[in-house]
Amino acid sequence: METYRIFLADDHRLFRLGIRKILTERSDLEIIGEASDGFELLRQLGKLTPDMVILDISMPNLRGIEATSEIKASHADLKVLILTMHKDIDYLKSAINAGADGYLLKEDADDALFTAINTIRAGKSFISPSLSSEFSDSLVQIIRGDRKSPEDMLTPREKSVLKLIAEGKTSKEAGELLRISARTVEHHRANAMKKLNLKSLADLLKFAIKKGYLSDS
Repeated sequence: METYRIFLADDHRLFRLGIRKILTERSDLEIIGEASDGFELLRQLGKLTPDMVILDISMPNLRGIEATSEIKASHADLKVLILTMHKDIDYLKSAINAGADGYLLKEDADDALFTAINTIRAGKSFISPSLSSEFSDSLVQIIRGDRKSPEDMLTPREKSVLKLIAEGKTSKEAGELLRISARTVEHHRANAMKKLNLKSLADLLKFAIKKGYLSDS
């Protein structure tokens, strides 16, 4: 069987080592790179050509959901498997809307990781068994077609800015990470807060905590 190239992105090094150990049991799977945050992942994808990215939602600087949107915008055929601890259906919807091909809970990784990879590799969608044994490709299509929430109306760049500001970055620092001007950062922040009906930085921080924009690290 042809070798299937995988890139890992998770801010917990020991967890990446554990996943790497599991994947090395298969001779047809090859880990070609790793990253500890979303920005590093996107930089590495400019140099490497994996078939699949396995990434966490909660990472510093750029969440896995926003990284997924960026990946699909520039690498439409690259498969994305979200591997996360988050069981909330809102996270699942956000991941699917961002373009993720699969959503696997970390607690299911020991038993279902290979199944998830094989399913996505075959061109189908995968949802973690712990969420529902009845989820199917047709349900994923329904989720993709759901009425958008205010958060879904945010652009990937607005979500990135929101996360960085919530983490305490100044407009200048956020701009340097995103390679845009501080003025543009402020423009994106204002647009995001308007869409979310947030009136203050304190409201933004509460929203970021509730929606998982801050890393678990």
